[in-house]
Amino acid sequence: MKIIKNCPECGGMNLAHNSEKGEVVCNDCGLVIEDKMVDFGQEWREMDADQAAKKRRTGSPLSYTHADKGLGTTLGTKADLYSLNKGNKDKFFRLRKWQNNVASAIERNLQIALSEIQRLVSVLTLGKTIEEEAARIYTQAAQKGIVKGRSTETIVAAVIYIVCRNFEIPKTLDDIQNATNIDKKEIGRNYRYVVREMNLRVTQSDPVNYISRYISNLDLSQKTHTTAIKLLEKAQKKEITSGKNPLGLAAAAIYAASKINEEKRTQNEIAAAVGVTEVTLRNRYKDFVESLKLKVAI
Repeated sequence: MKIIKNCPECGGMNLAHNSEKGEVVCNDCGLVIEDKMVDFGQEWREMDADQAAKKRRTGSPLSYTHADKGLGTTLGTKADLYSLNKGNKDKFFRLRKWQNNVASAIERNLQIALSEIQRLVSVLTLGKTIEEEAARIYTQAAQKGIVKGRSTETIVAAVIYIVCRNFEIPKTLDDIQNATNIDKKEIGRNYRYVVREMNLRVTQSDPVNYISRYISNLDLSQKTHTTAIKLLEKAQKKEITSGKNPLGLAAAAIYAASKINEEKRTQNEIAAAVGVTEVTLRNRYKDFVESLKLKVAI
């Protein structure tokens, strides 16, 4: 940390250090030389909420899940009203109203969007990390003006899908459509739009991540589960999965594994459970049989 010996404005050495405010001020000309000094003193213990409020030097960490990143303050509480007379109560309400009205258009949009992100994360049973990352991407998109003129709910759905892809969470467009009642084609269009405009890198979905979910839905055995994963791993080594729909690959691996282990499931049952067409399943299954030389009927 650089030690300040004299005022850069007037050259005076009559400096005042205010440790409570973290400021260094020149007593000669009044210039605030430093306003972000760090207190390296001891952190005291706290026994109750009152001591915590008095002794803590830090607050909660910054978070994109709040429109103001957690730095905002609220002007009084409803409990304060009981100690005010009528004139001060009117003044209190005017100040609260003014505080709420000074928010910019971006902040108002963020308040709506972050609330929708929180709701969607809850419905899809995603974690706090996903909520934080989705809020970060949406905030940056709002600041760049990308969300202007578009449905907030649809952009939020697209951002959630992007984050799920990057964190390798097996959530499909169908899952997000069911949670939002927004057509998956519309979500897909906005997903591509956000990725393009923000120059984001999106991880290719790994079909292995979908196996457990659909094996369970189809009531297949653990042996079939293990076989399906091994087939996918072999297919990835043979490089026959590149550019293919991960859901189609997962469906084909499950179908092939069920035939190998003699657990009869029709193509229609598996395609319906995974959410792909029978044509896609048959094409990917044919690739598996030919490339991996499986001893099952095509």
